[in-house]
Amino acid sequence: MRIALAADHAGYALKDELVRWLGEQGHDVTDLGTNSADRVDYPEFGAKLARFVAAGNAERGIAVCGSGIGISIAVNREPKCRCARVDDPLSAALAREHNDANVLALGGRLIGTDMAKGCVSAFLGTDFAGGRHQRRVDQLSHELQDSD
Repeated sequence: MRIALAADHAGYALKDELVRWLGEQGHDVTDLGTNSADRVDYPEFGAKLARFVAAGNAERGIAVCGSGIGISIAVNREPKCRCARVDDPLSAALAREHNDANVLALGGRLIGTDMAKGCVSAFLGTDFAGGRHQRRVDQLSHELQDSD
């Protein structure tokens, strides 16, 4: 699978570990940075990842910042991206199964490497269920409208 990863300074160490691990599993991995503890802005790297995934250059994306929250917000500004911030494998699997998430966000300061790998494995190993979920996923790429 083609997977792109991006992180800020608070998430780069976890991102680097995931890049190595995913490569060992035979995935085609693109590292979009950052690659040091030098301070950078997570919106820049979230947007870079979102553009890469939206353009079809990767099937899935993984975003990491200190909490996973800020970078997930940045990624979700791209209508073609559905980024889910998770802490456990069940949430990662449900993000794929129910929401067809194509980007996973993790908190580098909040989650350990083993749990992060469990989340990524669940995310990559779960298919979108479609069916009753498809209509809702389709709505995510359109302007919000009142349901009245």
